[in-house]
Order: sequence, then C-alpha cells, then structure tokens
Amino acid sequence: MPPISTSNLTTNATGTPGARILMVDDDPGIRDVVSDFLGRHGYQVDTAGDAREMDAALARNAVDLIVLDVMLPGEDGLSICRRLAAAEGPPVIMLSAMGEDTDRIVGLELGADDYLPKPCNPRELLARVRAVLRRRQEPALGKDRPLGAGCEFGGWRLDLVRRELTNIQGVVVNLSSGEFTLLRVFVERPQRVLTRDQLLDLARGRDSDAYDRAIDVQISRLRRKLDDGGGELIRTIRSEGYMFTAKVTRTA
Repeated sequence: MPPISTSNLTTNATGTPGARILMVDDDPGIRDVVSDFLGRHGYQVDTAGDAREMDAALARNAVDLIVLDVMLPGEDGLSICRRLAAAEGPPVIMLSAMGEDTDRIVGLELGADDYLPKPCNPRELLARVRAVLRRRQEPALGKDRPLGAGCEFGGWRLDLVRRELTNIQGVVVNLSSGEFTLLRVFVERPQRVLTRDQLLDLARGRDSDAYDRAIDVQISRLRRKLDDGGGELIRTIRSEGYMFTAKVTRTA
C-alpha cells in the first residue's frame, strides 16, 4: 500500500463541501449515484472498484474521507479498513448490505468512523460525511479547545493539535479518528459521569444517529490502548455511564 497523505485537507470546521472523497464500491451504478450526489453538493469525488484501484487513487491524490463498501472482489472492505487505520489513513465510512449489529461492531472495531447499511439514503450519507469531516477538522483548527494544545494525565500526554497520544514510556499510541474524539471528550470533562447519550452527542454530533453500542465499542478499544497495568482510567458507573478518573493537567 502506498503512503497515505491527509495533510492537504480542504474542508473547514463544519465539514462543508470542498473535500476530496474516495468512493470504493464494485457496483458501478452505486458509484455513479453516490459520486454524482456528493459532487452536486460541492465535493470532489474519485471512485474505485476494488482495493487495487483504491490504492492507485490514494497514490494520485490526498483524500479527506473514504466511503468504503464491505463486499469487494479480492481484498474485502474490512481488511482494507484495518490497514487504513494502521497507516493512520483518512477517516472511513463503511457501507454494507449486512446491517446486523455484529457487522457494524466489527467495522467500528477495525477503525471505521461510521457505518451505514445498504441501501442507504444519499442524504443520510451526506449528513454522515459532513459529521465525520467536521469531527476530524475541529481539533486541527483550534476551535473550542478549553485544554489548549494538549494535556497530561497519569503520565500520558495527549496532543490536541497533532492528534497524538504518548504513553508513559514516551511511545506514540495510534488512535483512530473516533478514538481520539472520544478521548478528547473524556479529558475535557474528567471525574464526571457521562451517560452514553451525552458521549454520543459530544463525540459523534447530534446529526448522527449512531446507537449507544458504538460508544461501548470505542471505550473498549480505548481501554485496551490505555492499559498500562495501573489504575482504571475509564470507569464504568453502573446504570449511569462512564467516568474518566484521572486528574488532567493542561499543557502549553
């Protein structure tokens, strides 16, 4: 897989048009409908029919977001999502005819930022695209950052500008876009009980109809990455929600 560049983002903090989106689906009819609809709303849309064409498109242009079908010839969408996340690639919205909760959870576990069952309403996809781009852009643009450039908690460091989490040994721990956003919500509200609904609103936006199980999945992934053998940083408060237990200190 060629190196992935996300440095030339073209969206603004509200996820408005101008971003470059890559639509990966082996059905040319779906590619045409989605690319035409998003194009009419001002987005630049490239298309690919499989993993090979996707890699070639990523080598040609920096991409802000990938809309990725699960069922593809050759390498499937779940495998593609896994390697995109490992390479810290663009955010991913997965599409799948398999709409069961277990399928959605697997996609989120592998690093997808959102997940829609097929067939989906193009307007709903547009809303998800805007929400994901807005979540990705807000920290980089410095909007609403009460913690300044970053913070420290229990020996960990979180850089809100570079979107980097550094562990106690000084090693950078890779976070997906969803994991970073959720951790940012927690560190900005330490030692407070947050319900699933509050976490959904704060981390995913009110225009997303993400279900509360997605928050449980993201928290499970964060806990594994924050496990240093010490205290419990994210505590489950029975019948209420979750609490980030560490004391958080601002950094310059």
